[in-house]
Amino acid sequence: MTAFPIHLGTPVEHAPDLPERADVVIIGGGVIGVATAYYLARAGHRPVLLEKGRIAGEQSSRNWGWIRQMGRDLAELPIMIEANRLWRDIAADVDTDIGLTQCGLTYFSSDPAETARYEAWLAEARPMGVDSRILSGDETARMIPGMSRSYDAALHTPSDMRAEPWVAVPALARAAVRHGAVIVENCAARVIDREAGRVAGVVTEKGRIKAQQVVVAGGAWSALFLRNEGIAIPQLSVRASVAATDPVANVHDGGGVDRDLAFRRRQDGGYSLASAGFHELFIGPDAFRNAPRFLPELRRSPGNRRFFPWAPQGYPDAWRTPRRWQGDTTSPFEALRILNPSPNLKKIEDVRRRFAALFPALGEVRIRTAWAGMIDTMPDVVPVVDRAADLPGLSICTGMCGHGFGIGPGFGRIMADMVTGRDPGHDLTRFRLNRFSDGSSLVLGPDL
Repeated sequence: MTAFPIHLGTPVEHAPDLPERADVVIIGGGVIGVATAYYLARAGHRPVLLEKGRIAGEQSSRNWGWIRQMGRDLAELPIMIEANRLWRDIAADVDTDIGLTQCGLTYFSSDPAETARYEAWLAEARPMGVDSRILSGDETARMIPGMSRSYDAALHTPSDMRAEPWVAVPALARAAVRHGAVIVENCAARVIDREAGRVAGVVTEKGRIKAQQVVVAGGAWSALFLRNEGIAIPQLSVRASVAATDPVANVHDGGGVDRDLAFRRRQDGGYSLASAGFHELFIGPDAFRNAPRFLPELRRSPGNRRFFPWAPQGYPDAWRTPRRWQGDTTSPFEALRILNPSPNLKKIEDVRRRFAALFPALGEVRIRTAWAGMIDTMPDVVPVVDRAADLPGLSICTGMCGHGFGIGPGFGRIMADMVTGRDPGHDLTRFRLNRFSDGSSLVLGPDL
């Protein structure tokens, strides 16, 4: 098992000829798109998934690997509870050990105001069936002995889990193919094909595929693709850096986070480390266009952002990235197959030092590798999961705000039912596409 995220040098695993037609075409090979293909195939449909680079090549292999109910937006929570169950089913159906472990996850609290936010969330979440609870400082210290600092309290969820994302999502893709899905890597979707004002298929770099239903699950690329189709969503992408340590003693089998540090045990005996809540934004045309919508979230946590005046060449919101193209011209998705941002090495060293200081018995902690990913985020910190009213046959599932890996099977199952006319089984009003244009006030997700 590699400690690295998927990258362009990873061998192509799915390279069939492009089919002439499909029941559903899915654009994007991250956890959402792969899970959608999996559940469609299991229900007897023939989905075709198009991925411009590699399956899980971007944020779906670069996240923390948390499968977290704790702290979720209350509209997401029932879906996440379902996803927790679905991950267990997936682990039994795939062809490899994905590292799925019920380990419990913990939010540490350093002051009464922080504890009060945890208590307020728990009061509303507990009736939905989560097993989260508030721990005292002494209970926290007993649960994780050996920490050099004490915390006032903690929000802990014993049933939360972890898995290895760069193993889990490709394994789920192979299972989807075994059940009847077709996955084509190195095949960018360029534009949606239309007839009589509705979806008729997709034009790709390898040709045209007919379908009456299309799902856009393109992560950080979704807004760029949709804008070319006349659909605007206020999505931005931020850089987050993560590191993996060399194998060390097991000081805690789960994961935890405080204001500065996030950590979780890895299957290879090390720990994944990240700077909690710190993100970096590359400013481009969409950042300017959508800045007013993001102001409430920026005001809520003003010190946890770093801004750059431009994005690297080819990024979705880079100044020179084309915003318009046709089906017979090369698209931006072919120019940059995988978003592979460089990690912030200063932050990586900071979290390494903090982790070593928190667990002094470990002695020297060495970083094995570090990487970064681009997280697709929305102004209210919840995704768009909806049909596009102006283009019948188009469905959208994007803007997971860094929460997509854990909840991926839940939204994948929902999308599979949505596009085949079945009841998705959850209230999706909070995730509607037109919440940005219907005059309603945006409600921020939990600041947890």
